[in-house]
Amino acid sequence: MDTLTHRIGGVAIESAKTLDVINPATAQPVRRLTMGDNATVDQAIAVAREAFPAWRDTPPAKRAQVMFRFKMLLERDAEAICQLISEEHGKTIEDAHGEFKRGIENVEYACGIPELLKGEYSHNAGPSIDTWSNHQPLGIVAGITPFNFPAMVPLWMYPMAIACGNAFILKPSEQVPSAAVKMAELLEEAGLPKGIFSVVHGDREAVEALLDAPDVKALSFVGSTPVAKAIYQRGASNGKRVQALGGAKNHAVVLPDADLDSAASTLIGAAYGSAGERCMAISVAVCVGDETADALVEKVADEARTLKIGPGNERGHDMGALVNAGHRDKVAGYIGQGVESGAELVLDGREHPLVESSPGYYLGATLFDRVTPEMSICREEIFGPVLCVVRVETFDEAIALINDHQYGNGTCVFTRDGEAARRFADAIEVGMVGINVPLPVPVAFHSFGGWKESLFGDLHAYGPDAVRFYTRRKAISQRWPRSEHKEKAQFNFPSN
Repeated sequence: MDTLTHRIGGVAIESAKTLDVINPATAQPVRRLTMGDNATVDQAIAVAREAFPAWRDTPPAKRAQVMFRFKMLLERDAEAICQLISEEHGKTIEDAHGEFKRGIENVEYACGIPELLKGEYSHNAGPSIDTWSNHQPLGIVAGITPFNFPAMVPLWMYPMAIACGNAFILKPSEQVPSAAVKMAELLEEAGLPKGIFSVVHGDREAVEALLDAPDVKALSFVGSTPVAKAIYQRGASNGKRVQALGGAKNHAVVLPDADLDSAASTLIGAAYGSAGERCMAISVAVCVGDETADALVEKVADEARTLKIGPGNERGHDMGALVNAGHRDKVAGYIGQGVESGAELVLDGREHPLVESSPGYYLGATLFDRVTPEMSICREEIFGPVLCVVRVETFDEAIALINDHQYGNGTCVFTRDGEAARRFADAIEVGMVGINVPLPVPVAFHSFGGWKESLFGDLHAYGPDAVRFYTRRKAISQRWPRSEHKEKAQFNFPSN
């Protein structure tokens, strides 16, 4: 079995400790992963520290050229990388290509870094004084990324961080490590200086080493809320700039005037795509009125029964396996909790034939009706192919239900009423909102982030906020007095 290594300073580095990487579709190991520790992180920091000064002083236009070449190489090797994603995550190959394309969009945005780093200038801001500002890189920054988007989420982070002039250390999920290493090799092929981007594999020890290292000035994280909160607190207490994106419980409000055929079809994809392992997955449909709920449940159930489930690398499947056995069992446990709490189980994913016949970690699409807000399946993030339908009487009740929830990542409303849609967008306490768009993931030139316990930190991921996060602004005021003019001391605070 092949061993996947760290990638530090352009060199493959091994460690004594290893971990098997499992294919969720077969439950069989596909490669062995070398796992780092404090010394591995220190090695990555050392090479980054050495490489950073020259990269910081490299003109942004030349950094952009590296990103242009990197984009072309990503597109050249897209199929191979997406096969790795499907093999280690379990998602379908089509879904892998979808996430990969969205990741490449962030590289395209980073190609515009000469424009994005332009500062501001004021001539004669004071008597013979000119003032300008610029964006300067932080130094060494790091990212810790989750299993569910092996390519896209890392691409939210390091292309912009590197384009801004920083050195970057990536700690990908140990469950899906191969895409990160492959992309590191492509960055080197694109001409990125060795040491500017390193990949370190590991568990909690590697994460804590990054959080505690004084040389690491900022850290980006995507994962569950408890871990995001802990990382934010520890990183901030060490003086780091931290953005930590946490969990979600995303609601879709369905109004009586909605196009129910369209709503049902798009909800199917939003709830069950990637087996529900998305922080933007719709997991609760809030239907206004029993008539709306009855019609929606029937349409969703009919379509969900036809979903094709199987190995992700076989084209034509709608859903693949869940990422590992423990997570599959956790999701199945939530289905049991829903039944025990009195929700109506319309479709039971535990009964799908693959659950018994395949060694892989499969569940079918699950649909609950008549769910109430106090049930665990409505309060907690399940992160699996489970859709809950909650019935309310009014639009106001639907808005209040969402605003009362601890998470505020994404939401949407299905309606033909422009006034209702505008009111929803204004009143809802959620960071990303869709109007007849069930997965309102912003494009690369906007920024991604939720509210409440879905985000810890002031700045969102990628887009314009990435420039703010990965740089410090410096303001410079300059004066060249005339040589024949003698200055007198001034003791009052200067002003115009």
